[in-house]
Amino acid sequence: MRGGAFLRTICNRKGSACVFIDMTAQIAQPRTRLICVYNADTGVIEALKHAVQKQFFPESYPCSLCALTYGAVSMRGDWKRFWRRLDADVQFYHRDDFTADFTELGTGGAREVTLPSILISEAGEEPRVLVSKEELDAMADVNDLMERIGVELGIRAALEEEPSRVA
Repeated sequence: MRGGAFLRTICNRKGSACVFIDMTAQIAQPRTRLICVYNADTGVIEALKHAVQKQFFPESYPCSLCALTYGAVSMRGDWKRFWRRLDADVQFYHRDDFTADFTELGTGGAREVTLPSILISEAGEEPRVLVSKEELDAMADVNDLMERIGVELGIRAALEEEPSRVA
């Protein structure tokens, strides 16, 4: 429906009262998309291998994004709360899934991205690197990552804890 209006009709149960809502602006403005790509492949054996390597040989662990955002077995709560509050679609990929969905940017592609990385796609544009492997490798903890993303997206709200409710 490019170029034309997109109307949504909302009617009461009997169909006598209808409201037409112009949804064109919502279609014309695609959301920002963050694409987080781990330097690991999918699968149970891969996950176990990475868990052991991260725990016992952290200096040689190849995925700083995983090291920053995951504990021993699950995603860190502060990281999960952060990305859920962003006004963006956040997608997570392993190396093999990313290569399948983004052949040009994935392993062996013409514009191969060094992993791990976080990419951004705004207004339907092609994804570009937002946080590089080198930046991720230099971060001390997940707070550095959240601050970096917050600064890039021009937000502070997602960095702050939700205010407690007053009764």
